[in-house]
Amino acid sequence: MSNSLIQLLVLAGIAIFLIIKLKSVLGTRSGYEKPPAPAPVADRREPRFDVIEGGADHDIIDHVPQGSDAARALAQMKEVEPSFSVQRFLAGARSAYEMILMAFERGDLDPVRPFLAADVLDAFVEAVEARRARGLTVTAEFLGIRDIAIKDATFDPETGEAEIAVRFVGELISSARDAEGRIVEGNPNAVRKQRDVWTFARRMGGGDPNWQLVATGE
Repeated sequence: MSNSLIQLLVLAGIAIFLIIKLKSVLGTRSGYEKPPAPAPVADRREPRFDVIEGGADHDIIDHVPQGSDAARALAQMKEVEPSFSVQRFLAGARSAYEMILMAFERGDLDPVRPFLAADVLDAFVEAVEARRARGLTVTAEFLGIRDIAIKDATFDPETGEAEIAVRFVGELISSARDAEGRIVEGNPNAVRKQRDVWTFARRMGGGDPNWQLVATGE
């Protein structure tokens, strides 16, 4: 066999080998294969967020009608003093009501003087002194507050002065005895409902966080 024939056979064998290897790697196509799926393209659109801005402040509208003058006043208070909370204010007002009312009933106003405006303190002192002049001794037991609600609120942006009127319905047992021990007021065995509207005031944004009782009524 000639050398040229041998070289031709070797080259043909190499070619057949390469064709077989390519088929094993790439496979065969019948003409019906689906085209390769395009590579996913990242969505470059801005993400959508459902953002609600300026929603209702339930710390306010849970206590006064939305859109009312009182609601606007409370909102202004929060703008000046963001830490102010209506809910916390009412909790403090609840405690102050019991403390001040019982101090008045017992005739000992010294512990509550810092929480009373001058006019209110003078009126309370006058009532206590009149009771003592009659020789009366009062006994009282506070049973609790049955209802508490904001009646009104005002705010002066120029001075920062805030006022909140709160309606209380409390229950207590109270009676007054004269020097001979006779009951002249109240009933030591009956629960009395006490209804009051007290107005508290303070300057928002100031250094003193305490509210003062500036007016009383029914």
